[in-house]
This record gives sequence, structure tokens and C-alpha cells, in this order.
Amino acid sequence: MCGARFTTYEYVEERPIQVLKRSGAVEPFDRLKLLESVRVACAKRPVSASQMEQLVDRVEDDLSREAGVEVPSVRLGAMIMDLLRPLDRVAYVRFASVYRNFQDAGEFQEFVDEMAAAQAREELRRSQVELPL
Repeated sequence: MCGARFTTYEYVEERPIQVLKRSGAVEPFDRLKLLESVRVACAKRPVSASQMEQLVDRVEDDLSREAGVEVPSVRLGAMIMDLLRPLDRVAYVRFASVYRNFQDAGEFQEFVDEMAAAQAREELRRSQVELPL
């Protein structure tokens, strides 16, 4: 033995999340870009900055737990929509209009009608009482 001290260091290897765009391009995940798109959707709505931060944190945490490093932008948008819907319906519709890239008013109207029908089904489900047998 030489009497010298030998030290090793361990580092956590972070796998950067990559976003696969519809065009086929791949770009690094940008938390600030995602947060800004949520802020735009929530503009002038009763959604606090901390709620928006928590929403983006949750998406980022979910993505970082997955084995894959490439996430399709379509999936990323769907994750945001799933979290925005219970938070604020207007922000949800705003985000959906950009995410789904509606081409005309008819497509947008179909989306709003579908959303209203889903809400009506949910309210009906909640109002029904299970009868004891």
C-alpha cells in the first residue's frame, strides 16, 4: 500500500427528454416553453401561477419516470389537456384549439359539443343513485 487516499465520485446520469414533433424533428424538452403555453391558455382565468407550475411539474415528473427519452409532442399535449380540464374548462378549450390545430369553426364546434356531451354524461352519472338489492 502506498498510503495515498483514493476517492471516487458518483453522479446521477440524467437522460434529457426529447420531444418528437409532428414534422419529425426532435428537440430538447423545454420546461419554460411548456409553461408559457399553459400561461397563454390560462390568461385572464382564475388559475394561479402556482397551479400552472404544479401542472408543468407533474408533466415533467411523469416524463422523467418513463424509460423512453423521446416523447411525441401529441402525447405531451394530451398530458397537458388531461391536467387542464379539471383545473379550468376555458383554459382547456384554449389549449386544445392550439394543440389539435383546428382548421375551421366546424371542427372547433364539434370539439365543444363533444366536451358538453361528456360533461352532461358525467353530471348524469353523479346524480344517479345506486339502489340497494
